[in-house]
Amino acid sequence: MIITVAAFKGGVGKSTTALHLATYLQNIADTLLVDGDLNRSALDWSNRGCLPFKVADEKQGILLAKLYEHIVIDTPARPDINELKTIAQGCDLLVIPTTPDAIALAATMQMLEALKQFKTNYRILLTLIPPNPNKAGEDARAALLKAGLPVFKSGIRRLAVFQRAALEGVPVNAVKDSYAQIAWRCYAEAGKEILENSK
Repeated sequence: MIITVAAFKGGVGKSTTALHLATYLQNIADTLLVDGDLNRSALDWSNRGCLPFKVADEKQGILLAKLYEHIVIDTPARPDINELKTIAQGCDLLVIPTTPDAIALAATMQMLEALKQFKTNYRILLTLIPPNPNKAGEDARAALLKAGLPVFKSGIRRLAVFQRAALEGVPVNAVKDSYAQIAWRCYAEAGKEILENSK
């Protein structure tokens, strides 16, 4: 299965999402994370510590892809129309992360408008959801569902343990922190949903 993670707006947890979906899928079968982001966030994360799967740039990814059951692709922020076409048509599922704020949601709607001309299977993942009593996550989910858009049932909470995982160069479930497993469950539920919908 090829899963691509893309967003029109930076800072929405795109690379974090790609990395943790790859972590989940690696528990099922051999998984390759292709870091196509110009910032090389996933490669940097990997170089700081130890990830349970292979991370490669695009050139290496082409050579290695046939060796893996699952491939997760992290893309550059704000792809142009040609890149978007390649992204949309080159995967089994396009995961579109967005934070539940007006600016990020507007960028997501722009991306969905651009995607209309390409046939693609996509799902929106709400990320960096603030804790209660803030209702931004619930409100954003309700608005997206009301618009008839496919949204992950799970969402990713805004937790500082994700930054700690990046600093240590490990997935969040490998961090020794009381919030690590709570954070991991967010992505594990999203990964489970991907596999269930792929059947």
